[in-house]
Amino acid sequence: MPVIPRTRETAGRARRRYSGAMSLSPLVARVRALPALVPDVALTVLVLAAQSVPFLYETRRLSDEPWSVAHYLPVLASALPLVVRRRHPFAVLVLSLLALGAYSLNDPDNPSQPIWYSLLVATYTVAGRSPRRLRIAAAVITLGGSLLAVGSVPTFVRGTVTWAAAYALGRAVAVHRAYAAALEERAVQLEREREIEAERAAERERARIARDMHDILAHAVSIMVVQAEAGPLAVRADPARAEAAFEAIGAAGREAMAQLRRMLGLLKESGGPRDPQPTLDRIPELVGRAGDGGPRVSLTVTGTPAGLPADAEVATYRIVQESLTNIVKHADATTAEVRLDWKDDALVITVTDDGSGPARRPRDPRLSGGDGLIGIRERAAACGGTASFGPAPDARGFQVSVRLPLPGSAGVER
Repeated sequence: MPVIPRTRETAGRARRRYSGAMSLSPLVARVRALPALVPDVALTVLVLAAQSVPFLYETRRLSDEPWSVAHYLPVLASALPLVVRRRHPFAVLVLSLLALGAYSLNDPDNPSQPIWYSLLVATYTVAGRSPRRLRIAAAVITLGGSLLAVGSVPTFVRGTVTWAAAYALGRAVAVHRAYAAALEERAVQLEREREIEAERAAERERARIARDMHDILAHAVSIMVVQAEAGPLAVRADPARAEAAFEAIGAAGREAMAQLRRMLGLLKESGGPRDPQPTLDRIPELVGRAGDGGPRVSLTVTGTPAGLPADAEVATYRIVQESLTNIVKHADATTAEVRLDWKDDALVITVTDDGSGPARRPRDPRLSGGDGLIGIRERAAACGGTASFGPAPDARGFQVSVRLPLPGSAGVER
């Protein structure tokens, strides 16, 4: 899977989602929000206080004199480096071991309690933050130093078990931290993937709307131009035909405005009622408008009509609409035929005209594969069908043939 760049907004949403899922307590959340130095200083003070307690209630075993700086210096040397334990975990561990060794040199005259707290904190930090090679080195140094510094086997065993527990706790925290980071990264990636998919869906929807608007405008404007050009001639020669032409212009304009208003309504966020998409029932009306004052267009339906999904019905209407638009714009045709042939497994849409044909015209403009034919092919493919274009079978005129599979036929997934 390709690595998706993390945007600040996406990462913030994913981090908030992950944090909510983990349900951190308010106290832990506040502690994590503090700068790292604050809890480290507090931990250093706590360790120093714990290791200093024996000097308050115990006295020197070899002398009645008070404790000297030499006795207390190893306690300071082992605790104070914990302030920088996050930045230099291995170095802090080594300093703690050296301080523990120095403390052991005065063992007969020291308090009976060992100063292991700083070493345990340093071990926990190394286990959680250092690479593997440093962790191995820390284990070797710690265990070897304990053998040399500890005076009895029970003390060595007790110290080793305690050190192992601190190391295991550090590793557990490190694994949890890595797992949390992986979950957060995955959440960011999924969020970004959802955004990309939403953008692609929006692009597909915009492309669909653009095709619909192209079909609506091209069809309506083509009919209006043809009728408007024929109108002035018909006014003098055939007033009734001129009246029909003007009525066709008005009807085409009103239909285009209604459909454009519906398409633009889809771009708004209102959840109000919307006009239905065009269906097969409106194809006769479409054919009738195309024939008003233009080429005579007939509609033939054969076979037994079967149910089509809504998207296939819209595609059928738009395919017929675009085909008729191309006839009006490009074909000097006098007649055209729209056929809807219902087969057992498909609906075959055929639109044929008797235009000039390739024999009298060097090249039909529709064969250049303009936006109209591209839209027809895309609509057919979106429904699992195919589309073909070219000269009519009698080598006169142009033919558009589209095959849309019916639901349940082989190779169709619905």
